[in-house]
Amino acid sequence: MKKTGILFLAAILWFSALQVRAQSLYGGFFDEIKGLVTAKSDFITLRCTTDKLWFEIPVKYMDREMLIASTLSDISSPSFGDIGNKAKPPMHIRFTLQDTMVHMRQINTRFTTDFARQALERVNTDPILNSYPVQAWGPDSTSVVVEMTDLLLDNPAFFDFFKQEAIAAAAPTFKKESSWFDEIKAFADNLAVKSVLTFSVTSDAGETPVTARVTRSILLLPEDKMTPRIADSRVGIFTTDKLRFTDRLDGAKPYSVANRWRMVPSDPQAYARGELVEPTKPIVWYIDSDFPELWKAPIRKGIEDWIPAFEAIGFKNAIQVRDFPTPEQDPDFDPDNLRYSCVRYLPSSVSNAMGPSWVDPATGEIINASVIVWSNVIELINKWRFVQTAQIDPRVRNKKMPDDVVTESMRYVIAHEVGHTLGFPHNMGASSAWPVDSLRSAAFTQKYGTTPSIMDYARQNYVAQPTDHGVRLTPPDLGVYDYYAVRWTYRYLPQFTDEWDEQATVESWVDAVAGDSVYRYGRQQMMRYDPSSIEEDLGDDPIRAGDYGIANLKYILSHLEEWITDDADYLHRLGLYTELNGQYLRYIENVMINIGGLYLTQVKEGTRGEAIVPVPKATQRASLRWVMDQYRNMDWLDNASLKRHFPLGVSGSSDVRDKVANDFKAQIVNVVLSSYYSDSPYTVREFMDDLYAETWANVLARRASTAGERALQRTMVAMFTEPLAADSGSSEEVLQEFTSRSGDRFGPAGMGFQSEVNISAIDDSAVYLIDLAVRSRDLLYQAISRSRGEDKAHYQALLIGLNDALKDKL
Repeated sequence: MKKTGILFLAAILWFSALQVRAQSLYGGFFDEIKGLVTAKSDFITLRCTTDKLWFEIPVKYMDREMLIASTLSDISSPSFGDIGNKAKPPMHIRFTLQDTMVHMRQINTRFTTDFARQALERVNTDPILNSYPVQAWGPDSTSVVVEMTDLLLDNPAFFDFFKQEAIAAAAPTFKKESSWFDEIKAFADNLAVKSVLTFSVTSDAGETPVTARVTRSILLLPEDKMTPRIADSRVGIFTTDKLRFTDRLDGAKPYSVANRWRMVPSDPQAYARGELVEPTKPIVWYIDSDFPELWKAPIRKGIEDWIPAFEAIGFKNAIQVRDFPTPEQDPDFDPDNLRYSCVRYLPSSVSNAMGPSWVDPATGEIINASVIVWSNVIELINKWRFVQTAQIDPRVRNKKMPDDVVTESMRYVIAHEVGHTLGFPHNMGASSAWPVDSLRSAAFTQKYGTTPSIMDYARQNYVAQPTDHGVRLTPPDLGVYDYYAVRWTYRYLPQFTDEWDEQATVESWVDAVAGDSVYRYGRQQMMRYDPSSIEEDLGDDPIRAGDYGIANLKYILSHLEEWITDDADYLHRLGLYTELNGQYLRYIENVMINIGGLYLTQVKEGTRGEAIVPVPKATQRASLRWVMDQYRNMDWLDNASLKRHFPLGVSGSSDVRDKVANDFKAQIVNVVLSSYYSDSPYTVREFMDDLYAETWANVLARRASTAGERALQRTMVAMFTEPLAADSGSSEEVLQEFTSRSGDRFGPAGMGFQSEVNISAIDDSAVYLIDLAVRSRDLLYQAISRSRGEDKAHYQALLIGLNDALKDKL
């Protein structure tokens, strides 16, 4: 026999002996282990004690795609984590068997190709996360046993449940001796392991023990992959990003697929005939039994508000809502398992809600979603409704919102968050499609609400005046844009072979409505450039909307003490007053963004619309005058009667002025960028001249100053001298230092956010600020000679500051 044949025979005999040994080992492997608990399934069988865990993985599931995730089930303090939340996205994994080792690999799906697949795979292999020795083989070598204790009785980085802000100062120390496995469950396509984990968190306040119960689940992904849909940047959709290697084009090309649930008709023939058909996989929501009873009905309605949009594209019962089943009704139910999508209740002082979803990274198919509702969202609802609608709605003029207001507000909150779980990000540009005065019309608002999309941050109708009877005060149940987004995302197209084949068709749907503001997607901005795509605004004209809103705030403030009673310590009124100040600041900021503003729209060549349109010069100038007027005249916030009852502190106007001053500095950058894009620009020089004229309006008119004007002048002088604040260096170095600070970047813009643009190469604003400092100094020399009393002292102080900043520099 040849040497190679001998070696091959020896290998077969060795492997056979190993199998015999492993099979005999399997038979007695668990016999001596005390306290062993088993959860058996055709997928992965689990066996555990309090401190050890084993997986028995059938060989047939090697190389199958899975998601592995961690959900926080219980915790000793809400400061450290959110119950029901997956703080880290589920990881896309597969197990592979190599000799006597099982490797857990992270699947790499970012890169795709229509040629040279093997070459691509060689440079993008799936990395090994962990390796586990085979401890036993199952009967007939159809399964392997590996110990998974180290993975699931700890808090590795990709499972980490801690709120990062809570542990920013120190990493938690894991205490294995105080941790254990609590419960295991195994099913036909998933499993769940619950672990009790204890940590010690050290901070300046000392050592804090933290104990958490976490659920780790693994879900088997389907082998028949959903057909992806190529994302279109003109449609608001969460995406999974890819890089495509193709011989049809030169170079690798980035693209994105839409994150969406699998929506396939159970009867394709009936669907093709235009009949309503149930999907093969409906989206099923479970509502937490811990919610207050009053909240449960509006939560259900908020979810069901999306059903008509799916019916409009041929799917009935596409979304189903169920209560949490009792153990008797369904002993297998576990809200923390990836198998279930749930609306969860979190008792906490956090005033918020959120709606994350989790996808198969290969296709963008949404596999699981959660809506997390913190209990204190009710306080947020209370404040929103009061400061935005109390001028017209007597129901909200109470310390506690009546049930009907709570239910209609809660319905909106849930519908918005469920929209996120369907794949839809914030569409901050939607509300700008409606004319401001239409929001005062009962007929218009009853039909359309406050915005074309519930995914906007268009809260309540703060434009409506006390005399506008019958006006709707809330966003729509679902807006015109929302129906369009569902249609684009979920319409079933069986006639196409793949995502590239259907791309032209789905793109044509967007082409057909291009240029129509109702269907425009205005993405959320990290740095605000576009005044038509911002949070907490209404209508197409921020100045007009602001005037209406401020009139309402003045009316509300004048009645605050009268309307709110049973508040002996004035704490509730203080909370509403603080919210009212914040609402007023929003109105000012909404107009401020007009200054140097750029209307931004995703536009495809050959369709209607322009990608970048600077706000007209006249509008920018009017906005500057409006903001300056508000700055000078916001003393109405300082209600003397309320101030006597509030804790010691500065007036509301002082706080708002301070925030507006910071906004002014940020707006200079926008003016630079906007003038760069405009054919008829509001130049930096013109902006600075207007700033100078508005700042010193009373001095130039030779009249005494008001308290508001003095506050404005102190703010502006500080801003004028900022480029001169460097301790040393030439004037050129000083200018470069100021310019470089105005050019920070957050990174490239994605489909979901508009990030900051680096303008350092074109930013000469420091030159004009220094010029304003010089002109202001010269003006104050003249003003002091003809002033007396408070004005003279004020101008002298400003002049000393200007001289100090300009010394040895001019």
